[in-house]
Amino acid sequence: MTRREGAPTSMGVPPGAALDAEELLELQALVPLLANHFKRAHADMPPQLRADFVDAGLGNRHGAVLARLLYTGPVSVGELARQLGLGLTNASQLIADLDHAGYVERHADAADRRRTLVSLQSAQRADVEQFVARRTAPLARALGQLTVAQRSGFLAGLRAWAGAIEI
Repeated sequence: MTRREGAPTSMGVPPGAALDAEELLELQALVPLLANHFKRAHADMPPQLRADFVDAGLGNRHGAVLARLLYTGPVSVGELARQLGLGLTNASQLIADLDHAGYVERHADAADRRRTLVSLQSAQRADVEQFVARRTAPLARALGQLTVAQRSGFLAGLRAWAGAIEI
């Protein structure tokens, strides 16, 4: 039986894009180092943010919503779901959790009163900014060492990786 053109290999990588053995070994060595960074997220939170996350049972996906709201400003739940690659139900639940914890506010869109926008609570903004800055600083330093073309390729790779895993 032959594989169709463009069909994924056993690793899920399309033919012609497969990693060579050296690249795979390097990837396998790097991923655990990155995993350690992600496991430290709570330790990098300002004390009040950390306490609120623990008390409200918030997790990584809630942090992703806060970071996205910090970046985008007010946005509809549907648009937020699209940006994060989530279903509308999941995005709505995450927003409800963050609303209950006091981190987001909902308000009518001035341009379309039928539409509800979500934004960060101004009282929580400084803690979220501090956390996001602390978490992204190592990546920003690394990207600063790359050429524009390398950064573009790296960011394309990160987007592809994020698209290949569950958020």
